[in-house]
Amino acid sequence: MRNPTTTEYGVLGVRDGHFSLERAPASDDLAELVERHWLVRWELPRGRRDAVTLLPHPCVNLVFDRGLVTINGVGRERFTYAYEGTGRVFGVKFRPGGFRPFLRRPVAELTGQVRPLAGLWGAAGADRLAAELSMAAGLTELVAVAERHLRAHWPEPDPEVAVVGRIANALLHDRTVTRVDDVVTRFGIPARTLQRLFERYVGVSPKWVLRRYRVHEAAARLAEGTGGSWAEVAAELGYFDQSHFIRDFTREVGITPAAYADACRRHAAPVGV
Repeated sequence: MRNPTTTEYGVLGVRDGHFSLERAPASDDLAELVERHWLVRWELPRGRRDAVTLLPHPCVNLVFDRGLVTINGVGRERFTYAYEGTGRVFGVKFRPGGFRPFLRRPVAELTGQVRPLAGLWGAAGADRLAAELSMAAGLTELVAVAERHLRAHWPEPDPEVAVVGRIANALLHDRTVTRVDDVVTRFGIPARTLQRLFERYVGVSPKWVLRRYRVHEAAARLAEGTGGSWAEVAAELGYFDQSHFIRDFTREVGITPAAYADACRRHAAPVGV
Protein backbone atom coordinates (compact mmCIF):
# COMPACT_ATOMS: atom_id res chain seq x y z
CA MET A 1 0.00 0.00 0.00
CA ARG A 2 1.33 3.45 -0.92
CA ASN A 3 1.90 6.17 1.66
CA PRO A 4 -1.18 8.32 2.22
CA THR A 5 -1.01 11.85 0.88
CA THR A 6 -4.26 13.00 2.51
CA THR A 7 -5.93 12.32 5.84
CA GLU A 8 -9.46 11.23 6.69
CA TYR A 9 -10.13 14.62 8.25
CA GLY A 10 -12.24 17.30 6.65
CA VAL A 11 -15.76 16.96 8.07
CA LEU A 12 -16.15 19.85 10.51
CA GLY A 13 -17.74 19.45 13.90
CA VAL A 14 -18.99 16.41 15.77
CA ARG A 15 -20.70 13.87 13.53
CA ASP A 16 -24.16 12.70 14.43
CA GLY A 17 -25.93 9.59 13.22
CA HIS A 18 -27.74 11.22 10.31
CA PHE A 19 -25.27 10.13 7.64
CA SER A 20 -22.61 7.49 7.17
CA LEU A 21 -19.22 7.83 5.49
CA GLU A 22 -17.44 4.78 4.09
CA ARG A 23 -14.03 4.67 2.46
CA ALA A 24 -12.19 2.07 0.39
CA PRO A 25 -8.57 2.09 -0.81
CA ALA A 26 -7.78 2.15 -4.50
CA SER A 27 -6.63 -1.09 -6.11
CA ASP A 28 -2.86 -1.46 -6.25
CA ASP A 29 -2.63 -0.82 -9.99
CA LEU A 30 -4.46 2.52 -9.59
CA ALA A 31 -2.94 3.68 -6.31
CA GLU A 32 -0.23 5.76 -7.97
CA LEU A 33 -2.87 8.32 -8.94
CA VAL A 34 -5.95 7.47 -6.83
CA GLU A 35 -5.95 7.96 -3.05
CA ARG A 36 -9.25 6.25 -2.23
CA HIS A 37 -12.96 5.93 -2.93
CA TRP A 38 -15.69 7.23 -0.63
CA LEU A 39 -19.44 6.92 -0.17
CA VAL A 40 -21.76 9.12 1.88
CA ARG A 41 -25.28 7.84 2.60
CA TRP A 42 -28.18 9.26 4.58
CA GLU A 43 -31.78 8.49 5.48
CA LEU A 44 -33.80 11.23 7.15
CA PRO A 45 -37.43 11.27 8.26
CA ARG A 46 -39.88 12.89 5.88
CA GLY A 47 -39.78 16.67 6.07
CA ARG A 48 -36.42 16.83 7.81
CA ARG A 49 -33.44 18.58 6.24
CA ASP A 50 -29.83 18.48 7.46
CA ALA A 51 -26.39 19.63 6.36
CA VAL A 52 -22.72 18.80 6.72
CA THR A 53 -19.82 21.23 6.35
CA LEU A 54 -16.51 20.16 4.86
CA LEU A 55 -13.05 21.65 4.51
CA PRO A 56 -11.74 20.18 1.24
CA HIS A 57 -8.42 18.42 0.70
CA PRO A 58 -5.88 19.50 -1.94
CA CYS A 59 -7.29 16.84 -4.25
CA VAL A 60 -9.46 16.55 -7.33
CA ASN A 61 -12.52 14.33 -6.87
CA LEU A 62 -14.68 12.53 -9.39
CA VAL A 63 -18.18 12.79 -7.85
CA PHE A 64 -21.40 10.95 -8.66
CA ASP A 65 -24.36 12.85 -7.24
CA ARG A 66 -27.99 13.02 -8.35
CA GLY A 67 -27.29 11.07 -11.52
CA LEU A 68 -24.41 13.23 -12.79
CA VAL A 69 -20.65 12.60 -12.69
CA THR A 70 -18.59 15.74 -12.20
CA ILE A 71 -14.95 16.71 -11.84
CA ASN A 72 -14.58 18.66 -8.61
CA GLY A 73 -11.40 20.72 -8.46
CA VAL A 74 -9.65 21.63 -5.22
CA GLY A 75 -11.99 23.72 -3.09
CA ARG A 76 -10.29 26.64 -1.41
CA GLU A 77 -13.22 27.42 0.85
CA ARG A 78 -15.26 25.27 3.23
CA PHE A 79 -18.65 24.35 1.86
CA THR A 80 -21.93 23.07 3.23
CA TYR A 81 -23.87 20.22 1.60
CA ALA A 82 -27.58 20.09 2.45
CA TYR A 83 -29.44 16.80 2.23
CA GLU A 84 -32.89 15.38 2.90
CA GLY A 85 -34.85 12.17 2.40
CA THR A 86 -32.73 9.19 1.36
CA GLY A 87 -29.68 9.52 -0.83
CA ARG A 88 -26.02 8.93 -1.45
CA VAL A 89 -22.96 10.54 -3.01
CA PHE A 90 -20.01 8.51 -4.30
CA GLY A 91 -16.57 9.83 -5.09
CA VAL A 92 -13.08 8.97 -6.28
CA LYS A 93 -10.42 11.03 -4.52
CA PHE A 94 -7.23 11.45 -6.53
CA ARG A 95 -3.87 12.03 -4.89
CA PRO A 96 -2.50 15.59 -4.91
CA GLY A 97 -1.19 15.83 -8.46
CA GLY A 98 -2.83 12.55 -9.45
CA PHE A 99 -5.42 14.05 -11.79
CA ARG A 100 -2.94 15.98 -13.94
CA PRO A 101 -2.13 13.00 -16.22
CA PHE A 102 -5.86 12.61 -16.99
CA LEU A 103 -6.38 16.33 -17.57
CA ARG A 104 -3.09 17.02 -19.42
CA ARG A 105 -3.42 20.71 -18.52
CA PRO A 106 -2.62 22.72 -15.38
CA VAL A 107 -4.87 21.47 -12.57
CA ALA A 108 -5.16 25.08 -11.38
CA GLU A 109 -7.74 25.46 -14.17
CA LEU A 110 -10.07 23.30 -12.05
CA THR A 111 -9.47 24.97 -8.69
CA GLY A 112 -12.79 26.06 -7.22
CA GLN A 113 -14.62 24.58 -10.22
CA VAL A 114 -17.16 21.78 -10.68
CA ARG A 115 -17.30 20.57 -14.28
CA PRO A 116 -19.20 17.75 -16.00
CA LEU A 117 -17.03 14.72 -16.69
CA ALA A 118 -18.44 14.78 -20.23
CA GLY A 119 -16.06 17.62 -21.03
CA LEU A 120 -13.11 15.27 -20.49
CA TRP A 121 -14.38 11.78 -21.37
CA GLY A 122 -17.12 12.76 -23.81
CA ALA A 123 -20.87 12.57 -23.28
CA ALA A 124 -21.11 8.87 -24.12
CA GLY A 125 -18.35 7.86 -21.69
CA ALA A 126 -19.68 10.03 -18.86
CA ASP A 127 -23.27 8.85 -19.38
CA ARG A 128 -22.21 5.21 -19.42
CA LEU A 129 -20.31 5.64 -16.15
CA ALA A 130 -23.27 7.43 -14.52
CA ALA A 131 -25.70 4.72 -15.62
CA GLU A 132 -23.52 1.93 -14.23
CA LEU A 133 -22.92 3.77 -10.95
CA SER A 134 -26.65 4.34 -10.49
CA MET A 135 -27.18 0.57 -10.68
CA ALA A 136 -24.43 -0.33 -8.20
CA ALA A 137 -25.78 -1.57 -4.88
CA GLY A 138 -23.05 -0.53 -2.45
CA LEU A 139 -19.49 0.67 -2.03
CA THR A 140 -17.86 -2.51 -3.34
CA GLU A 141 -19.87 -2.42 -6.56
CA LEU A 142 -19.39 1.34 -6.96
CA VAL A 143 -15.63 0.94 -6.64
CA ALA A 144 -15.59 -1.89 -9.18
CA VAL A 145 -17.50 0.23 -11.72
CA ALA A 146 -15.38 3.33 -11.16
CA GLU A 147 -12.09 1.45 -11.38
CA ARG A 148 -13.13 -0.31 -14.60
CA HIS A 149 -13.79 3.06 -16.23
CA LEU A 150 -10.60 4.58 -14.83
CA ARG A 151 -8.55 1.76 -16.32
CA ALA A 152 -10.21 2.36 -19.69
CA HIS A 153 -9.03 5.99 -19.59
CA TRP A 154 -5.72 5.42 -17.82
CA PRO A 155 -3.10 7.99 -18.88
CA GLU A 156 0.55 7.66 -19.79
CA PRO A 157 3.02 7.65 -16.85
CA ASP A 158 4.13 11.02 -15.55
CA PRO A 159 7.20 10.97 -13.26
CA GLU A 160 6.35 14.39 -11.80
CA VAL A 161 3.35 12.86 -10.00
CA ALA A 162 5.66 10.86 -7.73
CA VAL A 163 7.68 14.00 -6.94
CA VAL A 164 4.51 15.87 -5.94
CA GLY A 165 3.40 12.86 -3.89
CA ARG A 166 6.64 12.77 -1.89
CA ILE A 167 6.35 16.47 -1.15
CA ALA A 168 2.66 16.17 -0.17
CA ASN A 169 3.55 13.28 2.15
CA ALA A 170 6.16 15.45 3.88
CA LEU A 171 3.72 18.35 4.21
CA LEU A 172 1.20 15.99 5.77
CA HIS A 173 3.36 14.00 8.18
CA ASP A 174 6.62 15.83 8.96
CA ARG A 175 6.25 18.27 11.86
CA THR A 176 9.67 19.75 11.08
CA VAL A 177 8.23 21.12 7.84
CA THR A 178 6.65 24.37 8.98
CA ARG A 179 7.41 26.62 6.00
CA VAL A 180 7.78 26.31 2.25
CA ASP A 181 11.49 27.06 2.73
CA ASP A 182 11.76 23.74 4.58
CA VAL A 183 10.42 21.97 1.48
CA VAL A 184 12.88 23.83 -0.73
CA THR A 185 15.76 22.69 1.46
CA ARG A 186 14.53 19.12 1.89
CA PHE A 187 13.88 18.39 -1.78
CA GLY A 188 16.38 20.73 -3.39
CA ILE A 189 13.74 22.42 -5.53
CA PRO A 190 13.92 26.21 -6.02
CA ALA A 191 10.93 28.05 -4.55
CA ARG A 192 9.62 29.33 -7.90
CA THR A 193 9.97 25.89 -9.48
CA LEU A 194 8.07 24.37 -6.55
CA GLN A 195 5.32 26.95 -6.89
CA ARG A 196 4.91 26.26 -10.62
CA LEU A 197 4.97 22.49 -10.03
CA PHE A 198 2.10 22.70 -7.54
CA GLU A 199 0.13 25.05 -9.78
CA ARG A 200 0.35 22.58 -12.66
CA TYR A 201 -0.21 19.40 -10.68
CA VAL A 202 -2.14 20.24 -7.49
CA GLY A 203 -3.96 23.45 -8.33
CA VAL A 204 -2.97 25.31 -5.14
CA SER A 205 0.34 26.40 -3.62
CA PRO A 206 2.46 24.26 -1.26
CA LYS A 207 1.90 26.89 1.43
CA TRP A 208 -1.86 26.45 1.04
CA VAL A 209 -1.53 22.65 1.27
CA LEU A 210 0.57 22.85 4.43
CA ARG A 211 -1.89 25.23 6.09
CA ARG A 212 -4.93 23.13 5.12
CA TYR A 213 -3.38 19.91 6.45
CA ARG A 214 -2.53 21.54 9.78
CA VAL A 215 -5.99 23.08 10.16
CA HIS A 216 -7.60 19.74 9.28
CA GLU A 217 -5.76 18.01 12.09
CA ALA A 218 -6.36 20.82 14.56
CA ALA A 219 -10.10 20.79 13.85
CA ALA A 220 -10.24 17.02 14.29
CA ARG A 221 -8.41 17.11 17.61
CA LEU A 222 -10.54 19.92 18.96
CA ALA A 223 -13.74 18.15 17.86
CA GLU A 224 -12.66 14.91 19.55
CA GLY A 225 -11.70 16.77 22.72
CA THR A 226 -8.62 14.56 23.11
CA GLY A 227 -5.86 16.89 21.99
CA GLY A 228 -5.62 19.22 24.97
CA SER A 229 -6.19 22.96 24.72
CA TRP A 230 -6.06 24.72 21.37
CA ALA A 231 -2.71 26.24 22.39
CA GLU A 232 -1.27 22.75 23.00
CA VAL A 233 -2.65 21.55 19.68
CA ALA A 234 -1.05 24.52 17.91
CA ALA A 235 2.35 23.77 19.42
CA GLU A 236 2.16 20.06 18.52
CA LEU A 237 1.33 20.95 14.92
CA GLY A 238 4.46 23.05 14.57
CA TYR A 239 3.03 26.52 15.17
CA PHE A 240 5.54 28.53 17.18
CA ASP A 241 3.35 31.61 17.08
CA GLN A 242 -0.14 31.15 18.57
CA SER A 243 -1.48 34.24 16.81
CA HIS A 244 -0.44 32.70 13.47
CA PHE A 245 -2.38 29.53 14.32
CA ILE A 246 -5.46 31.52 15.33
CA ARG A 247 -5.35 33.46 12.04
CA ASP A 248 -4.96 30.31 9.95
CA PHE A 249 -7.70 28.42 11.77
CA THR A 250 -10.15 31.31 11.74
CA ARG A 251 -9.54 31.96 8.03
CA GLU A 252 -10.19 28.33 7.13
CA VAL A 253 -13.01 27.41 9.53
CA GLY A 254 -14.68 30.77 10.07
CA ILE A 255 -14.44 30.93 13.87
CA THR A 256 -11.59 30.90 16.37
CA PRO A 257 -10.15 27.64 17.74
CA ALA A 258 -11.64 28.36 21.16
CA ALA A 259 -15.11 29.00 19.71
CA TYR A 260 -14.85 25.87 17.56
CA ALA A 261 -13.87 23.67 20.51
CA ASP A 262 -16.74 25.10 22.56
CA ALA A 263 -19.25 24.51 19.74
CA CYS A 264 -18.08 20.92 19.38
CA ARG A 265 -18.52 20.31 23.12
CA ARG A 266 -22.08 21.58 22.83
CA HIS A 267 -22.71 19.71 19.53
CA ALA A 268 -23.62 23.05 17.98
CA ALA A 269 -22.87 24.02 14.38
CA PRO A 270 -19.11 24.64 14.61
CA VAL A 271 -18.64 26.86 11.58
CA GLY A 272 -18.88 30.49 10.70
CA VAL A 273 -21.77 31.04 8.33
